[in-house]
Amino acid sequence: MPRPIPIPDDLSRPFWDGCNERRLLVQYCTYCDRKQFPPEPDCRECGWHFHLTWIQTTGRGVIIGSSVTYDSRIVAWHDQQPYLNAVISLEEDPVIHFHSNLPGVPVHDVPVGAAVIVDFIEVTPGQLIPEWKLA
Repeated sequence: MPRPIPIPDDLSRPFWDGCNERRLLVQYCTYCDRKQFPPEPDCRECGWHFHLTWIQTTGRGVIIGSSVTYDSRIVAWHDQQPYLNAVISLEEDPVIHFHSNLPGVPVHDVPVGAAVIVDFIEVTPGQLIPEWKLA
């Protein structure tokens, strides 16, 4: 399935740079000890931006739900229909969610509750994105 190619900006660049190094990073507030993703200019808990940094995660998570897309508005994905949209809860912080199509898993056979691990795939020369697979 063709993947969107990210266009890093100042806020998201550390995340995408981490992906290119095969590391899954999330923002971390050293003031209130909180992780967050997607990145934001300020901590969602305390509102400060002075204390935000980036930390590496284990890249492990759990499938907490899924849906199947039968009729996408994205023309490039029409030949891939139906396709899977799995929601992954990050091991370090279950509130942080990522999305994946879980390559190799049949769309109607998603093992909710199963452990997954991040992998990285190249979407364009020099740019990797996170993709999840069963652990």
